[in-house]
Amino acid sequence: MRIFAFFAVFALFAGFAWPQAAPADAQRGKDLYLKYSCYACHGYDGHGGAGARLVPLALTATRFTAYVRNPRRMPPYTDKVLSDGQAADLFAYIKSLPASPSADQIPLLKRIMADK
Repeated sequence: MRIFAFFAVFALFAGFAWPQAAPADAQRGKDLYLKYSCYACHGYDGHGGAGARLVPLALTATRFTAYVRNPRRMPPYTDKVLSDGQAADLFAYIKSLPASPSADQIPLLKRIMADK
């Protein structure tokens, strides 16, 4: 126990930093989104198609990773296919996608609604 306490105090004073995961990178996530053809079902902008709408994404990063590991309606991306770091990158990319504008911000829809 004393040895552990000694090393803990030594690490604290020596400025030892425990290794941490690299921060998520949206650009790497975009590359993965294209590599794994996520766009084929979710669209290039994440607004859906044959697959679910991803934008705006209501999941946390942890729940997103859990879902892609064991989804209901898409192929599973196990940790052998997609690492946790890659899942975080993919999550960061999806979160960076802009939300759809509201109907009152789309000029053509404004005109259609005004004609009624």
